[in-house]
Amino acid sequence: MQIFGVDIGGSGIKGAPVDLDRGELTEERYKVLTPHPATPDAVADGVKEVVGHFGWTGPVGITFPGVVTGGATVRTAANVDKAWIDTDARALLGERLGGLPVTVLNDADAAGVAEMQFGAGRDRRGTVLLLTFGTGIGSALFADGELVSNTELGHLELNGHDAEKRASTKAKEDHELTWEQWAHRVQKYLAHVEMLFSPELFIIGGGVSRKADKFLPLIEGIKAEIVPAQLQNNAGIVGAAMRAAKSA
Repeated sequence: MQIFGVDIGGSGIKGAPVDLDRGELTEERYKVLTPHPATPDAVADGVKEVVGHFGWTGPVGITFPGVVTGGATVRTAANVDKAWIDTDARALLGERLGGLPVTVLNDADAAGVAEMQFGAGRDRRGTVLLLTFGTGIGSALFADGELVSNTELGHLELNGHDAEKRASTKAKEDHELTWEQWAHRVQKYLAHVEMLFSPELFIIGGGVSRKADKFLPLIEGIKAEIVPAQLQNNAGIVGAAMRAAKSA
């Protein structure tokens, strides 16, 4: 079974058809840059371009970098335009895609669902936390395989700032941090999250998961197991497609 997944991020909008039996993209993903300002209409146009690239005419799952309630309404917009807040994303994106059935969910939740089904969290019980490091820090919390939606742990306070302002991949780039310097910040963030949730497993996702060997060995003092996401930066696309299939 194939369903289309789209992952809206702070820097890019990417998507592809997904084989839901294997949790893999069936074609090379297509990506466009996230517009700036990332207003609802501008982002919707980007989603339309990604879906239209494949000539897709079926259900579409779409991630959003913020809290999404009821599979439709956006409640936060840290890394996109504030005009998204209180927008019915499902209605807007469905209309822009010509009436295709649309499902919308938080981006990290989508990545987490995919990793728990097909990746590093497969068959893992207890408390599992997936953290995506990119423009911000997204989080997906699982208790015995069940998702606790919209946790947004990237906005925990760290040294007087939102954690994602200190420890995201964007923060590494903006502050020109070495891998060792950045790993130290990530370590402090993980220690704080571990104190609050006591997970058995941290899964580190986002684009930086491709370079896990450069920073994970530098992280010390964390009791939980720490592993890179197996689906890497495709996890959001896969999870979005999974949610769309479930809704359909």
